[in-house]
Amino acid sequence: MKTNKNMSNEEVAKLLRSVAAAYQVKGDGEQDRFKVIAYERASDVIDHMAVEVRELWKREQLDGIEGIGKSIAAHLGELFQAGKVKHYEEVLGDLPPAMFELLDVPGLGAKRALKLTKTLGITKEHGALEKLKQAAEKGKIREIEGFGEQSEKDILASVTEVKKRVRRHLLPHALPVAEAIVEWMRKDKNVEKVDPLGSLRRSASTVGDIDIAVASSNPKSVIEHFINYPDKTKIIEAGDTTASIALPGGFQVDLMVQPPDAYGALLQHFTGSKQHNVELRAYAQRKGLSLSEYGIKTDGEIAAEGEPRQRREKFKTEEEFYNKIGMDWISPQMREAKGEIYLAIKHQLPKLIELSDMKGDLHIHSDFLQDVSHDPGRSSMEEMVKVAEDLGYEYIAFTEHNPKSELTDSKALDMIKRKAEKVAIINSSLSKNGLKHVFNSLEIDIKVNGDLALPGKAFDYLDFAIVSVHSSFRLPGKEQTKRVLEGLLHPKVKILGHPTGRKLNEREGIQLDWDQIFEYCKARDKWLEINSWPERLDLPDSLAWEAVKRGIRLVINTDSHAADQLNGIRYGISVAQRAWATKGDIINTLEYNKLKGLLEV
Repeated sequence: MKTNKNMSNEEVAKLLRSVAAAYQVKGDGEQDRFKVIAYERASDVIDHMAVEVRELWKREQLDGIEGIGKSIAAHLGELFQAGKVKHYEEVLGDLPPAMFELLDVPGLGAKRALKLTKTLGITKEHGALEKLKQAAEKGKIREIEGFGEQSEKDILASVTEVKKRVRRHLLPHALPVAEAIVEWMRKDKNVEKVDPLGSLRRSASTVGDIDIAVASSNPKSVIEHFINYPDKTKIIEAGDTTASIALPGGFQVDLMVQPPDAYGALLQHFTGSKQHNVELRAYAQRKGLSLSEYGIKTDGEIAAEGEPRQRREKFKTEEEFYNKIGMDWISPQMREAKGEIYLAIKHQLPKLIELSDMKGDLHIHSDFLQDVSHDPGRSSMEEMVKVAEDLGYEYIAFTEHNPKSELTDSKALDMIKRKAEKVAIINSSLSKNGLKHVFNSLEIDIKVNGDLALPGKAFDYLDFAIVSVHSSFRLPGKEQTKRVLEGLLHPKVKILGHPTGRKLNEREGIQLDWDQIFEYCKARDKWLEINSWPERLDLPDSLAWEAVKRGIRLVINTDSHAADQLNGIRYGISVAQRAWATKGDIINTLEYNKLKGLLEV
């Protein structure tokens, strides 16, 4: 793998994942297992940073980041100073570069990727995915021991998916970048107002370039301040009222400056969506109005010569702009041409869920259990409780993954019992003025046949359970639906976690008959999760919208694996807002006593 001094967060994260994969295929002891975990965690931390890790190294702040140990921090320092890491070259050196490219294929782990490269003779990094695709098309993968015809079909579908993927920025990655730019712009006294635009302002799950609007009477000064942004990598262009800069991580930021008296029209026009604006303009035209980013033209008095005279009215705010057309201001998250214009005219827009409505988080992974089926948490229960109290929550739930399948039932039960005892201790120590209760829960795998990966007696120790799909994502829709519905049967199961299983920019969601899922959840009061994890944002807003219409209750959770991730709830809220969810649609806006009553079985 080629390295250099100026690697982006995405490139560094991939390098660390590659090192973890190398240890995975080479290691045979407990020490190497811990190295794999350490490198995977560091990769995950860096992949989700809003600041370039290279900049943190320059500021000598790497050692203080949770998830990046001293050894990895030292290696990263060597990378940014010398452009390479001697230790990593030794670890990766005798493995085929193609192996690490194949790790981008969903479902391919390190050992299977290595076996494919060796058996098929794919060694070079460049073109590795295409060669794997060709091998699958020729039926060569099914002949390899441990694969088979179905594996070959799955690999072919996954490779095709990866190759046609257009990389867009995830909302939780783009928003902090935009907020940093907005904060920088506010330092210029000539900036009266500043806002993000486009799909970012509408809180879409993925965005392209970051667009920023500024209201100012001195555009020259604003442009100069913008292009002097300290974290830029280059200036793309700078004009009289517009400018563009490039940032680390592949971000491009475009700025537009408008006089304050016309700022509202620009903000509305460039927020979109396109279809919302089309419908808005069609309605305005029926009233004799013409809309643009500069204001609203309306027919004036008839001139003496008999020719109509038009005038353009300017608007400082969006509220004034929408009011002029005869409707209420519409939240950016609602501007997707789903009937919001009609409701705005009738003054019947719903009051959307807000961050201040949230009373707790019901999907959190602490570090208490380590022998679990998937990645364990990194923070202690006490650390999680402290952050939850700082957020003003009334309750949280610890939902570690179920114990590993290879453990005996007695060992698994012992783990669950110890965890229940720990949660009881935590509850006994809560202050009267802070968090009211910690629920004891688990996130449990739904097996392919619909069984849950937990001994039946273990449910006695749980307040409730989340069930999720973590494997066999390509089952046919009928089988997948049957699997999920059977996984929801147990009376202690209340939440279907990250229901589609999608990972943005990585894999599509599973095939489900959503009519059946919705009907089942409605009839049995099961709750669908909006998972706030950056790569998930799952349920997608389109399905959350349908769930809200059908009166199915949703729950917004962070799926946090570290204390500092609890603040990510705002991204799940943005999905709920795009689904037009109100406070009454979201379970964890309920006060503790009401929620407790719903969880009692």
